[in-house]
Amino acid sequence: MREQMLAAEKVKALDWREGGLYLLDQRLLPQQEIWQRYETSTDVAQAIAQMRVRGAPAIGIAAAFAVVLAAQQHFVNGVNDWQAALEADFAELAASRPTAVNLFWALQKMRDCLDVAAQHAEPLVVLEQQALDILNADREANLSMAQLGLEVINRANAGPQHVMTHCNTGALATGGFGTALGVVRAAHAAGLLTCVHVNETRPWLQGSRLTAWELIGEQIPSLLNVDSAAAHLLQQGEITWVIVGADRITANGDVANKIGTYQLAVLARHHQVKFMVVAPSSTIDMQLSSGVQIPIEQREGEEILAIAGQRVAAQIDAYNPVFDVTPAELIDVIVTERGVVEQPNLENMQALMR
Repeated sequence: MREQMLAAEKVKALDWREGGLYLLDQRLLPQQEIWQRYETSTDVAQAIAQMRVRGAPAIGIAAAFAVVLAAQQHFVNGVNDWQAALEADFAELAASRPTAVNLFWALQKMRDCLDVAAQHAEPLVVLEQQALDILNADREANLSMAQLGLEVINRANAGPQHVMTHCNTGALATGGFGTALGVVRAAHAAGLLTCVHVNETRPWLQGSRLTAWELIGEQIPSLLNVDSAAAHLLQQGEITWVIVGADRITANGDVANKIGTYQLAVLARHHQVKFMVVAPSSTIDMQLSSGVQIPIEQREGEEILAIAGQRVAAQIDAYNPVFDVTPAELIDVIVTERGVVEQPNLENMQALMR
């Protein structure tokens, strides 16, 4: 199965080569596949804020390489105290997206290796290796989560089945195979999948633009539906799992994910459909006791009022939270590369993270 999954790694969200970070502009997919080279930390921070790169793991990886770019720039400019100079870069990157904890986790990883880098004959080599380690660790975590999630599905439901997913949690959102969509890919490879029901995911349409694009590329059977069709689809009785990712998971198992996830969890519980969250352990924030404490990013209302720059709404203001919080009691299982947490709560989450 691992060989099959590795063979399915056909899509990349980012690439590091020749001292620069290349990002696939996800705002332009699926109509255009445009890669752009980034050479400054500020430009990467803007790319994260503007959602050219998105998905919690991919954001963290991009930020890690942005620190390398910042250090390169300080060395080129002859800055003596380059470690102190990096503080402004860390702050700028941390402010680019407030909810995805992977961003702060990756920045802390980079900060933790600064002293070692400073004592090395080639500090940039140390920083670059740390960023590459973050990328490679995410890739390995994706493969582990896919296998563990597949085992959960196999135990709970025999035979091919229908699943539903929300937003984009595939290769475009990570450093490798994907989180929730990685489990979907593994289920397809194992012959356990009849159809993936893809929520369009307003207002950025990550489902219809990105998830659908990834699924079509691998010829995985799928159907696109408007977000408001989810209740109707679940009512039909064919869907056995709702499988989503996460941008932050708190110590009690509450999950912040793309807006619309909470209502899916409520609907799934009402219709007795299993609800799975798939995320690397870097998404778990044990410093927050519950989802009430998670900062929820608010974006410009223009994202709701217009599509592709064309105004479609009346002259009205818009409310545009990017995430919502799903309480742990509505989640059947959280899958991480460390293991699986069934019926998540504080005790189970602490056991996982130990």
